[in-house]
Amino acid sequence: MSCILRPHPISPVSITSQDRAGPEKSSVFMANHVSSLKRARQTETKTADNRANKTKLRSTLRLLREAIVEGNKKTIAATYSETVSILDKSVQKGVLHKNTASRYKARLNARVKALVAPKKVA
Repeated sequence: MSCILRPHPISPVSITSQDRAGPEKSSVFMANHVSSLKRARQTETKTADNRANKTKLRSTLRLLREAIVEGNKKTIAATYSETVSILDKSVQKGVLHKNTASRYKARLNARVKALVAPKKVA
């Protein structure tokens, strides 16, 4: 089902090279059908939600990696549990695949254990 796209009545008819370079390139055209308009609104909302979830995930991963580099054991433990929680929520929300989240958790857990656990002398 393809719908015919027409120029938006408010936007100019001719598209300049500056318009193509901007982020609002896709908003130049407007859908015809009510269902297409609704789908466009839903897509914008879901895109914003997904972007926020991904940003939150990346920032917590960055905080944990920075804590690991610093070596502060108290910060690492608290940040690790928060990061694992956000990874699991990301899987539930569809931001990450479950195997990807599992891989992240395994690798981060190995790094945290290496710092937190006492080193054995052989």
